[in-house]
Amino acid sequence: MQRRALLQLLAAAPLGLGLGTGPVLADGYPDKALKIVVPFGPGGATDLVARVLAERLHAQLGQSVVVDNRPGASTMIGANAVARAPADGYTLLVSGSSTYTVVPALRNDVPYDPLKDFDLLAVVADAPMVLVVRPDSPYATLQDLLTAAAADKAGLQYATFGPGSAPHLLGEMFALTANIKLSAVPYRGSAQAVMGVMGGEIGMAFDTLSSSLPHIQAGKLRALAVFSAERVPQLPDVPTVAESGLADATFSGWYAVALPAGTPAPVRARLSDALRTALASEKVRSTLDQGALLPVFLDEAAFRQRTEAEITRFRDVAQRAQIEVE
Repeated sequence: MQRRALLQLLAAAPLGLGLGTGPVLADGYPDKALKIVVPFGPGGATDLVARVLAERLHAQLGQSVVVDNRPGASTMIGANAVARAPADGYTLLVSGSSTYTVVPALRNDVPYDPLKDFDLLAVVADAPMVLVVRPDSPYATLQDLLTAAAADKAGLQYATFGPGSAPHLLGEMFALTANIKLSAVPYRGSAQAVMGVMGGEIGMAFDTLSSSLPHIQAGKLRALAVFSAERVPQLPDVPTVAESGLADATFSGWYAVALPAGTPAPVRARLSDALRTALASEKVRSTLDQGALLPVFLDEAAFRQRTEAEITRFRDVAQRAQIEVE
């Protein structure tokens, strides 16, 4: 009987040890510096989000948190580096929704699968989009623009960050919803697109609020509409597209944190708790507000649900608008 009991104990030992792995990892994590990969160059909204989170994560976790900027290839270089990194919780990705939904929905050459190669940890900020024109534009309201677009069979031109970018997708989504024709003109980035509008090279742009807001406040751009579900606090007098009957064109960018797939659950939980605490801090909230971003916290399940829904939606828009990106 004693021998049988001993054999049963030995047989159960590996299982017990395996079950104990998670708590050990959680108790010892982190024991070295963390790295946040940003698939953009320094400066800009993504870098802002990463650096304010790095500061608060350092305070929460007691370890240094380094920001590593790896721009290029429509964010695919940096994102893929994180997807292939060890799944130990020491390499994080902070990027915008284009990395997780727009690029995978529109391109066939993406080296990672956002739903398989990442543990989608948390959405931490919403990034409203806005339609802007010059202050002396003949379009004083969104309805003025819609009327002009309906009469222009060639299609009014609008600036984008390049083929397959979020503004390109938003412009086509807006055109399909409003039953008008628009023509996308690619620029190298947000700053160049906005300068094109302000300089009179092009009539309008779909841009992030964080990029356009300083120019709007300075009177160098006029905002016709925002694409968020509700009006944004930074521009309370600017209507949403839904208020003009174009609810299907509602679109908001966002910023989120992801990890390599397979990161242990206790480590993910530790990081999730740290992020939740960071998002509740006045320092983070005020920094995001200054960057025209809206602090939020969506957990892993909500993050995955949003990603799946947007990929499906954006692929449908790309097919209907015949967007093809090499």
